[in-house]
Amino acid sequence: MNKFLGENFLLESETAKKLFYEYAKDMPIYDYHNHLSAKEIYEDHKFENITEAWLKFDHYKWRAMRNLGIEEKYITGDASDIEKFRKWAYTLRRLIGNPLYHWTHLELRRYFEIYDILDENNADRIYDLVNEKLKEDKYSVRNLLKMMNAKYLNTTDDPIDDLKYHIKLREEGFDVVVRPSFRPDKALHVYKNDFGDYIKSIEDKFSTKLSNYDDLINFLIERLEYFYQNGARFADHGIEEVLFEKSKDYDLNAIYKKGLNNQYLTKQEVGAYMGDLLTKLAKEYRKRDMVMSFHIGPIRNNSTRMYEKTGADSGFDSMNDRNVASNLSQLLDTIDYNDQLPKTLLFNLNPKDNVTLATMAANFCDDYHPGKVQFATAWWFLDNIKGMKNQIEDMANAQVITTSVGMLTDSRSFLSFSRHEYYRRILSNFFAKLVENGEYPDDTEFLGSVIEDICYNNAYNFLEKKDDASE
Repeated sequence: MNKFLGENFLLESETAKKLFYEYAKDMPIYDYHNHLSAKEIYEDHKFENITEAWLKFDHYKWRAMRNLGIEEKYITGDASDIEKFRKWAYTLRRLIGNPLYHWTHLELRRYFEIYDILDENNADRIYDLVNEKLKEDKYSVRNLLKMMNAKYLNTTDDPIDDLKYHIKLREEGFDVVVRPSFRPDKALHVYKNDFGDYIKSIEDKFSTKLSNYDDLINFLIERLEYFYQNGARFADHGIEEVLFEKSKDYDLNAIYKKGLNNQYLTKQEVGAYMGDLLTKLAKEYRKRDMVMSFHIGPIRNNSTRMYEKTGADSGFDSMNDRNVASNLSQLLDTIDYNDQLPKTLLFNLNPKDNVTLATMAANFCDDYHPGKVQFATAWWFLDNIKGMKNQIEDMANAQVITTSVGMLTDSRSFLSFSRHEYYRRILSNFFAKLVENGEYPDDTEFLGSVIEDICYNNAYNFLEKKDDASE
């Protein structure tokens, strides 16, 4: 009997099955962080073929293909779509123990009702079969979202974005609420070579001058308010290394001008700048009851040769191993001291930091909101079975798991929402094991309500203001 992705996949007991099927499975989705295109949602884009839907932006798949020595022309190059798909099918068969194997087949099943095991031998047939389905209206972007019962989405947007398509979707009243998220990374990363170019692009686009640090702060607050008025309830920050210095000891304007001119900055100068900017922004998030998140720990663009060839976000990032506790503590404490810390999610990329972030988050919880600061779900290189299990267990050990806001896709693909099912099966099995091992009473009704909260309700309550409930 072939057990692959059977109906009880990852569910190891009758209790787990009951929790999943009666409580987790049919909960709606609040995907509070992703990289989807609001333009494609507004235009109700229909994919030309499965290669466009699966391989056009997915650096997870690109990395795997490169690991097998596949030529770049079949990955990001000019090979035909069918040739790229064949190479992906060849790769997939060899991804034993890799979450991409599960995700790919879950997507074939949940979206297209195709139960074949994809490999190089049937690639052409499945390519044609899926492409025929993609021609149907039910597979347009909007209908794909509805198919998975998605109710809320937070995209990822630069402060200079005009949010044109978010506004159009909001005015139209599309069934799925599509919110922008404020992501000021390019203004935060004063140490990067393109910082000055970014500031110049702002000046050109908005016919303004950002001559000093205060000008930048005022601009970002103005843009944050624009985002908020157009639905933003989430602010995200990519932090490669947590750096912090007390800003009163540094000339922030001098640091800003060094960044503009691409001059060398010490770690201490960068820490003073980033710490001050994040503190000021956090105060503004708190005023608006927004959620602040930190994605901590990647080393980006490790291969300079391939970065110059394919650009950023092409599959050449990995996790770093720098320490986070001391500087993160000082940053959160500085924001919190005057009771200005917003609801906050801490994501880490290195599993060594799991308990560090979970215990750190617990230091700053209070009566502002349940789970005000929390160790957030497994991210990127950790959003696999092992990583999800560890995150759930470590949050349960160090915080209060009932407050967790659960899963997100962090994806550029409209076919990635079956990852919520993946997470929900793991979550249900975690609670069931506690019952089966005598570590928690067999209180199915209560545990079921907790699972429903983690799957959807907590995220809704964490991110939605009461006056947004009618949207």
